[in-house]
Amino acid sequence: MADKDKPKKKEGYSAENITVLEGLEPVRTRPGMYIGSTGPTGLHHLIWEVVDNGIDEAMAGHATEITARLLPDHIIEVHDNGRGIPVDLHKQYKVSALELVLTKLHAGGKFGGGGYKVSGGLHGVGVSVVNALSDWLKAEVRRDGGIFVQEYKRGKPQAKVKQIGKTREHGTTISFKPDASIFETLNFDFQIILDHLRQQAYLTKGVRITVIDEREKSKLPGGYNAYTFYFEGGIASYVRHLNRLQEAKHDNIFYIEKEVDDMKVEVALRYVDDFKEVVLAFANNIFNPEGGSHIMGFRTALTRALNAYARAKGYLKEKDENLTGEDVREGLTAVVSVKLTNPQFEGQTKAKLGNPEVRPAVETVFGQAFATWIEEHPRDAEQIIGKCILAARARAAAKMARDTVLRKGALEGFTLPGKLADCSSRDASISELYIVEGDSAGGSAKQGRDREFQAILPLRGKILNVERARIDKILTNNELKALIIAMGTNVGEMFDIEKLRYHKIVIMTDADVDGSHIRTLLLTLFYRYFPDLLTKGHIFIAQPPLYSLKVGKELSYAYTDQEKEELLKQLSKKAPVVVKPVVKSKPEIAPAEGEGAEEGGETTLVGGVRVNIQRYKGLGEMNPDQLWETTMDPMRRFMKVVTVEDAEKADDMFNILMGTDVGERKRFIQTHAKNVKNLDI
Repeated sequence: MADKDKPKKKEGYSAENITVLEGLEPVRTRPGMYIGSTGPTGLHHLIWEVVDNGIDEAMAGHATEITARLLPDHIIEVHDNGRGIPVDLHKQYKVSALELVLTKLHAGGKFGGGGYKVSGGLHGVGVSVVNALSDWLKAEVRRDGGIFVQEYKRGKPQAKVKQIGKTREHGTTISFKPDASIFETLNFDFQIILDHLRQQAYLTKGVRITVIDEREKSKLPGGYNAYTFYFEGGIASYVRHLNRLQEAKHDNIFYIEKEVDDMKVEVALRYVDDFKEVVLAFANNIFNPEGGSHIMGFRTALTRALNAYARAKGYLKEKDENLTGEDVREGLTAVVSVKLTNPQFEGQTKAKLGNPEVRPAVETVFGQAFATWIEEHPRDAEQIIGKCILAARARAAAKMARDTVLRKGALEGFTLPGKLADCSSRDASISELYIVEGDSAGGSAKQGRDREFQAILPLRGKILNVERARIDKILTNNELKALIIAMGTNVGEMFDIEKLRYHKIVIMTDADVDGSHIRTLLLTLFYRYFPDLLTKGHIFIAQPPLYSLKVGKELSYAYTDQEKEELLKQLSKKAPVVVKPVVKSKPEIAPAEGEGAEEGGETTLVGGVRVNIQRYKGLGEMNPDQLWETTMDPMRRFMKVVTVEDAEKADDMFNILMGTDVGERKRFIQTHAKNVKNLDI
């Protein structure tokens, strides 16, 4: 019989599709290598790995529903209605395919065995790692007419796979409880789970994802917090969600979905009245924060298409320069998603897509579709081109300002700001810059600091709100210019983190409304123009005490209202006053005129003991030695490091608090006002 007459092998999903690469032993020894950390991030990563299996089934066209349940006692249950993990015997390993998937690293249907054409769980370590790091795990599979179950304890099967019933349904249910001996906490954050699974629903058009929190009863219908996400519009809906807080520059959202060379390319975009660019990149539903070949193709095609249209329609004259990539990206919100058989990521974290064939595919698919779309939507195109040309003019103006203020090498020529009290050390790794509010606090901080490694920069009043300001405005603002020169990094495209003069930049403001506002303005500046300082952990917020409690010559400090009440309770029981231990002393310094405070506050009797309680509303109310002792001494202080755990949520918050939408800000204040514990009127 000729080859062409032979019956083709039926494509399916069975034990033959499971390939094993190596064992599971290292996971419990070094969990951080597989899930990033043993803190909250790693804990939630367990859920993502299990959910990814359901997402892979959905991308392969076999699943339409995924449900994640948070149960009491730190248990998670994830169910999908996909094909169900195979349970038949694997010929090579002589155990059930289900057991292989759950007990061997790199065991799965994603390594060329024909199980999946496209998958996010490329490395195949997901569910086996979850099993290894769980106190116990239970797998329930519905397929081939039966219900099959196997249970595990810390990665080890407790019995063989057994059938416990019959069914016509299909799918997989994984239930697990993380191992308390490995993780720092077992407390799952419902909001983090909601946000992640909402994003997955946007990226997997047509899949219904339900999240239910059954840890405690709720007043909501059904008795539990429950959310279902289902987006027919896919990433077009995602773009609408991302820019819901900004004013759109055009009515219609551009969207294209097309398959080319076994690769699915999906792009959605819209321009908004803003200065920043928000472009999210995904490969097989995995977020790529550093972009990669798909973003390079997208940006090239976007710039080319808009320049060609602007030339053809006369928006750009013969004498005009072409729009640059920077011009066409101002105010752009876009999501670029590709799905391919063999994604190649740069680095373990999958931060950047490296496949070279992806760039021309995205460039062609998006470029042709977008060129057609702007021809068919002339009103939208006019608004987009107008926005880009305005950005080009602003760029030219900003360049002139930058050339006059921050020419290449100009920072080295600038003398440091006169009001900066610099430290004597030139070792940036130990140096600290305190940004303080006003001359009074600045005076106390300058006298109380350790001059060897602590520098003080007082700011006068409230700095410019940079949320709605271009860089030329920033460079002409004296307070911001002084801060940029003091930090030494330059700004914009000339930013160089290697030139940072202080590895700790500490925001130290008063504990009142004005202090909170100044802190928010500074955080906006760092988030928008110096994001690397945030991501690399260089920005801190000082935590000065709210109260001092003095009994005789003994002095203690309370950093919260709760801590103050605890100290007063101890006094009411006639217990000895708790005084923070002196670890490093400094000579007493007499406050300068108008700086610090001798003794204020109110005196009250507590359990027969006379206590002087002082509420510190401003840092200037503290003597220099008090400020050192409570807030600046590395041996006793505690500070909060500023991180950006979720860039999308942070971006929304800055838009609400610092943007132009007054109505949205008013709604935010009305919603959260009741949560404010202390408010100075």
